[in-house]
Amino acid sequence: MDNLLLAFLVTLFAGLSTGIGSFFAFGKNKNTKFLSFALGLSAGVMIYVSFVDIFPKALDALSQVFSDDRAYLYTTIAFFLGIGLIALIDFLIPKESNPHELQGQGDDESKRKSLLRMGLFTALAIAIHNFPEGLATFVATISDAELGISIAIAIAIHNIPEGIAVAIPIYHATESKKKAMFWTFFSGLAEPLGAVIGYVLLKSVFNDMTFGLLFAGVAGIMVYISLDELLPSAEKYGKHHLSIIGLVVGMMIMALSLILL
Repeated sequence: MDNLLLAFLVTLFAGLSTGIGSFFAFGKNKNTKFLSFALGLSAGVMIYVSFVDIFPKALDALSQVFSDDRAYLYTTIAFFLGIGLIALIDFLIPKESNPHELQGQGDDESKRKSLLRMGLFTALAIAIHNFPEGLATFVATISDAELGISIAIAIAIHNIPEGIAVAIPIYHATESKKKAMFWTFFSGLAEPLGAVIGYVLLKSVFNDMTFGLLFAGVAGIMVYISLDELLPSAEKYGKHHLSIIGLVVGMMIMALSLILL
């Protein structure tokens, strides 16, 4: 029970970090170089841990049920199904309200109603996008608390630009920081919601096979998020080499933590 509570709290932290983006949206002096480095670092953490820790754990779990060859095959299929799931979500969300399709910051071409509509649709899009992320963080924490916390921190960092995407249009439409912050934090609640719903649906069939398949899918989701969202976003907020330095540092930090812990 304690592990479940920790998993929920860690997932809640990752989701609500979306609200931090609102402070970047309101601030006059935006440290975009730091944000670029942090996004690159987050991508490094998620890519490294996906291939070095999560994928092998999924393979090990499936090896308890199937032969080594079949276990590797099913782990690989589940990995790419995870990529396919998050890619499908991206495809179904309209481009103008997709948090992956970063819009120009501070645009004044739309009227207030249009800005408000865009902000609310973006909040909805982020909520849909965060749902599988919540389940991924929750499952990882149940399996390994330290791993789950590392993933949650990486996801928390990448949630910041999504919060910016929600807060800016709502703030400019309503001139209310409270409303912008409310909808920004609200969109992040989909993360713990996804964790709870996913656990309720899967707990009755939670065994080595379901754990292995789900964990492999989590690795695929995290790799896709890193390549499709984090690195492109990092480049838009700063210089190319700054984001790559962050990527390498993130990998090194994750590698060191796996060696020491």
